[in-house]
Order: sequence, then C-alpha cells, then structure tokens
Amino acid sequence: MAIRYPNGKKYIPTTTNSVAKPTSLTFSNRGKTLEDELNESNEYYTSRGIAVIHKKPVPIQIVNVRYPARSAAVITEAYFKTASTTDYNGVWHGNYVDFEAKETKNKTSFPLQNIHDHQVEHMSQVHKQGGIAFLIIRFSLLDRYFVVPFKNFIKKWTRMIDGGRKSITLEEIEEMSVEIQPGYHPRLDYLQAITGMVEQSTDERTERQES
Repeated sequence: MAIRYPNGKKYIPTTTNSVAKPTSLTFSNRGKTLEDELNESNEYYTSRGIAVIHKKPVPIQIVNVRYPARSAAVITEAYFKTASTTDYNGVWHGNYVDFEAKETKNKTSFPLQNIHDHQVEHMSQVHKQGGIAFLIIRFSLLDRYFVVPFKNFIKKWTRMIDGGRKSITLEEIEEMSVEIQPGYHPRLDYLQAITGMVEQSTDERTERQES
C-alpha cells in the first residue's frame, strides 16, 4: 500500500528499513511500549549522528527520602513540580523537533482526552516559531503507527472545543497522517516520515522572510 504525506507526497522508506520479516519482527517486540520503541529509535539516531532527540525529564520535587543503607537511598514521597509539556524534543538537520507520543487500545478512533490543554498550547507555540511539532500515535491492538502533523491535529482539537466529537476516527488519522512501517534499525523511523513536514516548514519560513 502506498503511503502519502498529508500534502500528497508519497512516503518512500529508506532501503535499510524496507527489509521486513513481519512474523519475527512482531514477536521480537511483544510487550514493548511505544516509549520503549521510540527510545531505541532515538538511540539509533544518536549513535549514527543522524539526530539528537531525547525524552524530556519530568521535574519532580522530592519530599522524603529513606536511607536503608549508607550507600542506598529510597525516595518515599515526591510530586510533580510542574505540568509536563510534550514527551520528546531535539534537533535534526538544524530543525527543532518536538512531539508527543500516545498509545490507544481503541481500534476505531483516538480519544482526545489523552491529550492535555497545556500540551496542545506548547506544540502550538513550537509550530508558530517554525519548529516541527507533531504527535506519534500507536494503535496498539492493530500494531499501526502514525505521525500526525500538528497543523492537522489542531483542526480536530478545535472541532472538539467547538462542541464536536471528542475523538479522531482511524479513517481521519489515515487521511491526515503519515503511517510508519516498523523496521529493525531503527524500529520506528519517524524522521523519514516527517521529511515532508520539514520541507514545508522551510518553504513557509522562506515565504515569511520574503514578504
């Protein structure tokens, strides 16, 4: 099945990622979360000098610590200092990349209740500054992965705010996203999937500078 960007461009995976063994690939990744798969993919990118992208640390305020031994410490009470923004950020070919990763067991739609207002606001600010903002959504029971550009996602979010449906159907996601075909090295080559978004963002920046 041909995969196309939301702007109509076809997504052609790199040669190294096109070699697939569906049975063993699925078996070898059983039990892994989307976070596990993204962390492994990011390690691959970093080790080969392709990009530097990491999961953002969550700021925590430690309240109580117990010391069962002189060389060991156990945190017994802590809380989040501030609300987190998105899950991952970094740099790729001079472009700032910022995205949220979500999983759902729903087979027919993605519930928007999984996203928070402050996360949408953060991605909106990144997008306005010319950064590459998007979501990676995994339909875990279908073993399907989608890269959703923020500018497409915000339309469905606004629809909900205006009183519309509180989810995005799978059919809508197929139309507005780039589907990632899992591979080996890396497991999720999402950077190849956002190439079209980077080109479009560059064109938009050039147009703003020339106007």
